[in-house]
Amino acid sequence: MNDAVFREDRDGAAILTLHAPAFRNACSVEMREALLAHLRDVSEEAACRLVVLTGAAGHFCSGGRLKPDAEPDPQRTRRNVAVLQQIAKLLYAGPKPSIAAVEGIAFGAGFSLAAACDYVVAAESARFGASFGKVGLMADAGLCWTLPQRVGAARARDILLTCRDVDSEEALAIGLVDQLVPTGTALQHALTAGERYAATAPLSLAATKRLLDGKTSLDAVLEAEAHEQPQLTLSQDYAEGRAAFREKRPAVFRGL
Repeated sequence: MNDAVFREDRDGAAILTLHAPAFRNACSVEMREALLAHLRDVSEEAACRLVVLTGAAGHFCSGGRLKPDAEPDPQRTRRNVAVLQQIAKLLYAGPKPSIAAVEGIAFGAGFSLAAACDYVVAAESARFGASFGKVGLMADAGLCWTLPQRVGAARARDILLTCRDVDSEEALAIGLVDQLVPTGTALQHALTAGERYAATAPLSLAATKRLLDGKTSLDAVLEAEAHEQPQLTLSQDYAEGRAAFREKRPAVFRGL
């Protein structure tokens, strides 16, 4: 079967499954483009409240995949990197909360994709590896930004510069993953974790993710707040939230 990204919609969650089992879901050019297309689609869909990214057949993603006989081509590499960067941007700062459900290995680009998500659920079988340096490359898809956000600068330097693997227990201890679960249950627990987002207004979630997108100073955050907050007060969800508060009932948000 050719590389693919399968989409399943379940209770407001778009489950995107990387599917290339023969290659432990290595991320080919076709897979990257398919994943980007799916993420763009769900970003525009009001009915979608959450993105869950996972892999088929007991693994998350073993990294990038190119034809073994392909000659180095800087222009091709630039295009491939650009697609991964857009994917990472949508996971990290796009309008939908993103959860990675990691079973087995998350190496290279797989590590980068998981780290770009808002929440990471890892099975006990999970292993993470940023082994770019072992093939003469550097981390991409934003990992040099997202990994320090999760584990701190010193630990990120150790992981990235030594190219060592991180097992699931260490990943939990250092904050690389948010939840450790029995092998085979990562997707189930990711969907359960995702239910918590349903109580938050979608437009509020999207605005908050935009503010969390690499703002490096208080002034930058305050400027973004001054733009976002007035817009939110005009939304139907804000009116619904105020009404629900007055009436002491759960709010029903529609992302409008």
